[in-house]
Amino acid sequence: MVSRRRVFAVVNQKGGVGKTTTAANLAASFAASERATLLIDLDPQANASSAYGVKATTHIYDALIGRCVMKDVVVTTELRYLHLIPSGRDLYGAEVELISTPHRERRLDVALADLRDAYEIVIIDCPPSLGLLTLNALVAADAVVIPMQCEYYALEGLAGLMETIEAVRRELNQKLTVEGIVLTMADPRNTLSRQVEAEVRSHFGDRVFTAVIPRNVRLSEAPSHGKPILLYDIHSKGAVAYLHLAEEILMSMRPVTPGLGPPTVGSRRWPTSSQDPPSSQGQPGSQGQTELATPEQVNDR
Repeated sequence: MVSRRRVFAVVNQKGGVGKTTTAANLAASFAASERATLLIDLDPQANASSAYGVKATTHIYDALIGRCVMKDVVVTTELRYLHLIPSGRDLYGAEVELISTPHRERRLDVALADLRDAYEIVIIDCPPSLGLLTLNALVAADAVVIPMQCEYYALEGLAGLMETIEAVRRELNQKLTVEGIVLTMADPRNTLSRQVEAEVRSHFGDRVFTAVIPRNVRLSEAPSHGKPILLYDIHSKGAVAYLHLAEEILMSMRPVTPGLGPPTVGSRRWPTSSQDPPSSQGQPGSQGQTELATPEQVNDR
């Protein structure tokens, strides 16, 4: 039986493949399905934090070096079922500072111990490298989601990433699996994009998600407004694609039990919204449903 609580690391050592876009919008899509979700920004660039309009002075770096506990840096978002652990530039120095620390590859795993029971799904946005921060994410995770841009060069690094994941599974985290590869920035009008998708599906089979994230202007615009795509343009192709991806992952987590309800760990509110976030609280029969809310339902709430 698959545990109802899952930690997903969104990993790719290549930059510009839609990794942060996937982490931020996948987390929002789980929250829209009323699953208590935590998004962890483990990238010093803090793009997942800015995608929700958050610029925090106290963030994950402080928890990793022991300056505070992890729940002290949790902030709420406009989505009722989604909390965020923000990042900041200080995190650039974490790999150097932790290099001599015992069990340095398990700092994140240990720091999350008091939060795991509060959330059904944890999403970790990793930096575009295979350094100590990404290693911490792989040790803490149950499964890996690999965003892969539909271009030739993206194929070259995929084999190496798979080898790294297997090495971590063998030596440090035996429960680690590959949840799947999600194809991003796909353009069905482009011959190369179609060829890359066909090659990846031929080689990796059912490890590749059915949902494909298209190249979409609205997805690119949303972070500049400090919003996930579900709050920026629920009817866009990008929003629908991420809802489908989240539903596909939820289906693989069967049996799906009734939701925990909104998480209550976060004590800091950020940002303050003048509008109520999408939520189906109070809707009859909303608890325990496997399917995600449709875009129309989310928009109507």
